[in-house]
Amino acid sequence: MFCSGCGQVMQAGQAFCPSCGRASASAVPAPGLAYELERYASKVRVLGILWMVYAGLSLVLGFAAMSFARAFFSGGFGPWGMGHPLFPGWFGPALIHFIWLILALRAVVCAIAGWGLLERTPWGRIVAIIAAVLSMLKFPFGTALGVATLVLLLGYRNSTLYDNL
Repeated sequence: MFCSGCGQVMQAGQAFCPSCGRASASAVPAPGLAYELERYASKVRVLGILWMVYAGLSLVLGFAAMSFARAFFSGGFGPWGMGHPLFPGWFGPALIHFIWLILALRAVVCAIAGWGLLERTPWGRIVAIIAAVLSMLKFPFGTALGVATLVLLLGYRNSTLYDNL
């Protein structure tokens, strides 16, 4: 036990702190590694759930937006289609398919990061950091989740705690 006034180590059953004289009722136990691991594990679990939810929402909303774009441009792709001198006729549809692929890949990376964090795999931390960096430009939710992930997973203390999970 430690004194809450000066931090001096106190023996069990001491009535007063030998250094500052504060009563032992104010002595508090120092948190151990088990307590820190439990707190960190709950934070990693919440972060994994948030990555899974973010992956699902980004996939559904991205596909909805791309379906709208495809329907909007169904009559032609404006300057990108119909034989424009700068853009060939295949450029607009190819661009739409490329964006669909990027959306799907980003959602898969986010889902893998969430699953890796929930299962506490050694590679889950690395994939979550990569997903956080990729999602930083997706303001506001991707940025907030990316910053929270980087704060929670980067650093020596956090990497040590994650390895001990």
